Order: sequence, then structure tokens, then C-alpha cells
Amino acid sequence: MGPGKMKIWTGFLINLQFFTILPVKRQLPMDKEYINKTFHTFPLLGLLQGMVYAVLLFVLLEWTPLSPLAAAFFLWLLTIIITGGLHLDGWIDASDAYFSYRDIPKRLEIMSDPRTGAFGVISVIVLLGSRMLFLYEIIQNIKPWSYSLIIMVPFLGRTAMGLILAKMPLAKTDGLAAFFQAAAGKNSTAVYPVYLALAGLALLSTNVTSFYSFIVLIIVLIFSMLFLKRKIIKWFGGITGDVNGASVEGVELILWMTIWLLHYFVTD
Repeated sequence: MGPGKMKIWTGFLINLQFFTILPVKRQLPMDKEYINKTFHTFPLLGLLQGMVYAVLLFVLLEWTPLSPLAAAFFLWLLTIIITGGLHLDGWIDASDAYFSYRDIPKRLEIMSDPRTGAFGVISVIVLLGSRMLFLYEIIQNIKPWSYSLIIMVPFLGRTAMGLILAKMPLAKTDGLAAFFQAAAGKNSTAVYPVYLALAGLALLSTNVTSFYSFIVLIIVLIFSMLFLKRKIIKWFGGITGDVNGASVEGVELILWMTIWLLHYFVTD
């Protein structure tokens, strides 16, 4: 394996250590050149995550007597466990800050407070309850193309994470977001359109409905990113680690909702 490929592989392993509970029992270098490669592999991390979701769901539905509700619950539980609750923590902290209706400096201070407020608790209940509803009804009305779209949710969610970390201004100069953005180069996310094109071609070769549904998901992602670009600056003055985590959770919830709606309106 050449030096360039080795750095990309190391970047992928760093992502596994940082953003999942999957065991990587290696001391990985944290130099800027390696952190830069994490941006190249964010969507690949999401692709792996989505494949784990799809495999688990297929096994539960095809090889066990579990009901759709039970299958939905275990898939829902996996979406929480696989990240160690990292992004949910960001969602809770950002919710507490946003619903304080204070100025930006105070919101940043609230996000740094390790204590959890009532708004954070209520917000995460709504988020997780909504996800459970979407997953249950997707599984209850599952189609042959459903599995491919389930794979695409974390794939697109991690794509959004890379774009947010690389392209959006920072609210403060320390923390996880600042650490990653300091290593991001101008072309850190240039490979993302290639990933999207390859994913689209793969879906087109298997099922036309999957392909057109994927196009819908990309459109939803684009509008979600445009919304976040405007509101993150207005609400928080830029990104932090918590804001990034909350954004990933929000984008993925909207993608789950889109797939849920597609199961009502697409009959093939």
C-alpha cells in the first residue's frame, strides 16, 4: 500500500475511533496530514454504518420470528449505540443553548456546560421518538429498495458532517470542530461528488426506484445544508463540536422522514 493510500486508510481508522464504538486497537497518528484524510473518508464511514444497519434489519426480518416493531426497535437502538451517543450529546447541548433564547455568547457558554437542561431532554425525546416512528413504518411497509435507502441515510449524513466541518465558519477557536477544521484543506471534500455519483450508478444498476429515491434524498440534503448554513451562523455564530453533532442528527432525521414519506407515495 502506497503512502497516499496508507494515509487515507489511517484517516478512516481515525474516524472509526472518533465517531463509532467499533474497536480500533491501534495508536493512530493525529498529525494534520492524517486528520485531513478523515474528511476524504467521512462518507465511507457512513456507508459502512448504513451497511451494518441494512444487514441487521435483513437478518431480523428474514431469519428471526421478530415482529416489525421489534425489528424497528433493535435498528433504532443500533443507530444510538453505534456512535456511542456522541451526536446525540451534541443535539442535547445545542437544544439547551438554542431554546435558552439568549445571545450567541451565552448560548456558547450553555453548550459548554456539562449539565443537561429540560429543553435538551425534551428535544432528544422528540428526536428519538420521531426516528422510531419513521423506522417502524418504513419496516412495516418495507420494499425491495428500502434496504439501499437505509444504507444511504448515514452515508449522506456523514457527507453533510464533512461539509459542515470543512466549509462553515467556527464559533470558537478551540474544541473538536476547530481541531478538525484546522486540518481541512481546500480540496478536502472535493471527492464527495464522486462518491455520490458512484452511489447513484450502483443504485441505478440494481433498481430504478432506488436511484430516483436517492436523487430525492440528495435534493433534501442540499436544501438541508442551505438551511443549516444560514441558521447555524444566526443561532450560534458558527459551528462547534456540539453544533456539528446536532446538525448530523437533524439531517439524518430529515432523511429518515423522507424515506418514510417515499414509502407512502412510491408504490413500486
